[in-house]
Amino acid sequence: MKISLLQVNPVVGDLAGNAGRIAAAVREASRHRPDLIVAPELSLTGCPPRDLLLQAGFITRTLAVLEDLAAGLADAPSVLVGFAEPNPAETGRPLFNAAALLQDGEVRETFRKTSTSGIFNEDRYFEPAAGIPRVFELGERTVGVSIGEEVLCGGQVPDVIVNLSASPFAAGRQRLREEVLSRAAKEHGVAIVSANLVGGNDDLVFDGRSVAFSADGTLIARGAAFAEDIVTVDLARLAPQAAALDDQEPESDIWRALVLGTRDYVRKCGFRSVHLGLSGGIDSSLVAAVAARALGPENVLGVLLPSPHTSAESVEDARELVENLGIRVQCIPIAPMMEAFDGGLAEVFAGLPCDITEENLQARIRATVLMALSNKFGSMLLSTGNKSEVAVGYSTLYGDGAGGLSVIADVPKGMVYQICRWLNVSRSVIPERVLEKPPSAELRPGQTDQETLPPYDLLDAILHRLIDCFESPDEIIAAGYPEDAVRKVARMVERAEFKRRQAPPGIRVTGRAFGTDWHMPIAAKSWWQ
Repeated sequence: MKISLLQVNPVVGDLAGNAGRIAAAVREASRHRPDLIVAPELSLTGCPPRDLLLQAGFITRTLAVLEDLAAGLADAPSVLVGFAEPNPAETGRPLFNAAALLQDGEVRETFRKTSTSGIFNEDRYFEPAAGIPRVFELGERTVGVSIGEEVLCGGQVPDVIVNLSASPFAAGRQRLREEVLSRAAKEHGVAIVSANLVGGNDDLVFDGRSVAFSADGTLIARGAAFAEDIVTVDLARLAPQAAALDDQEPESDIWRALVLGTRDYVRKCGFRSVHLGLSGGIDSSLVAAVAARALGPENVLGVLLPSPHTSAESVEDARELVENLGIRVQCIPIAPMMEAFDGGLAEVFAGLPCDITEENLQARIRATVLMALSNKFGSMLLSTGNKSEVAVGYSTLYGDGAGGLSVIADVPKGMVYQICRWLNVSRSVIPERVLEKPPSAELRPGQTDQETLPPYDLLDAILHRLIDCFESPDEIIAAGYPEDAVRKVARMVERAEFKRRQAPPGIRVTGRAFGTDWHMPIAAKSWWQ
C-alpha cells in the first residue's frame, strides 16, 4: 500500500481557500499514484478554529465546502480530510472532531475522535465519540483511522493505522512524538503513518514532520520541518524512503518556529511589513533577526528611539545590527517629547522626587511613537519582551509591551542568548558587544536589569520549576534555591498576571506558554504565603 501525507498550511476560517490548498496538494500527490491520501486534523477549518465552531453558519458552510471538495476530487485516489462534524444527538457537545473519507466524488464515511483533551480546549466544542473501531477497507487492506493524540483506532488491529494530527510545536516534543508512535507500531505489529499540520496560527506553530513507521517500529519516512511537504511512503518497502534530515537541537528548532510563526501571523493578519524599537539590546536584536528572515529585510523597519539616558554604545550596536541584517532604519529621538511630558506634569508632580513614574513615561512615549508609525504606514509593531521578563512583569504596561505580536514572549532570557550565539556561528548577525554587555532598559543612568531581578540564570531556573514543573515555592526552596530569590520571583509572577492578560499574543515554543497553557486568576491571594 502506498500512502501520501499532506503537510498543508491552512488559514483558520478560510474554508474555500483551505479546500483549494488540499485539492492542489492531492493533485500533486496523485502523480505518485498512492492508494490513499491523508490531510491533517481540522485541515479544512484551519486549526485551532476556537469559537468559530460555535457559529452555526460556519459549520453549515464547512459541510458545503467539504461536499464540493469531494466532488472536485472524484477522479483522485481515496482522501481523508480533517473537519468539524455536527453531532446529531440532542445531548452532548455540538460537534465531533472528525475525518471524512472522500471517494468517487462523495463523502463516503466519517470517523470521529474519541478523546477531547489537549491545549485546544476541545471539551468546549467536541463530544468524545464512542470507542467503536474506526476502520475501513481499501482494496484488500484494512485501514484504521485515529485523530490527534490518539494512536490506536480501537478494536481490531488493521493493516495500517492512519493518524490525522494537528500537533503544535514545543521544543523537544518531536522526539517524544516519534518515540510514542514507534513504540505503538512495534507493540501492536502495525504500520502507523501520521500527517501533521504545518504553519503558524495565532500563538501556535505547527511544525509538520509527518512520519511513517513500519510494523517493527522503524522510521521509514519523515516530512520537512516547518515547511509544506508531501510525503509518499510505500509500506511494502521497509527501508527508510523519505526521512528528511532534521536538526532538532533547541536553538535551531526554536529559531525556525519563531520565523514560521512570525511570517504566518503577520501575513495571515493581512500585513506586509513590520517594525520594532531597536534598543541595542539582545532581545530586540533577536526579534529583528527573526523578522528579517521571516519577511525579508526590505519589509522590516528598525526604529531607534534614543533618550538622554541612551548610551552611545547602544546606538552604535543597533546600527551595526541594522547593517548586518540589511533592514531599514529610522531614528526618532524622544528627548523633546520627554520634556513636553515633564512640563505638562510639572504642576501636579511638584515637590515629588523622580521615580519609576518618569522611567515608565519613557517606555510609553516610545510605544506611542511606534504605534503612530503602525497607524500611519499600516505596519505591524513587534513587541520584544522575552519570557523571563514577561513572567515577572519586568516591562511597562502600554510601553514596551505594546504591539501586535510578541515574538519571543515564550523564549527565556538564557535561550535568547543561546539562539543569538548559534546564529553567529555561521556569520556575524548579532553584534558581539550586545552578547557581552549587561542587560539594561536604560531608563536612568547606569541602570541594569540585575538591580531589580536575580541573575538571569538563577531567574530562569526558578521560573522553569515554577511554571513548567508546577512546583511550589517551598518545593523549589527545598531543592536548594535561595529562599529570598524564590519568594520574590513567585510574588512577581503572581502580581504580573494583569499585565500578561493585556499583552499581545506570543509564539508558543515551550511546553507551557503564557496564554494557551496558563490560566491563573488576577484578583487572588497567594495560597503559599
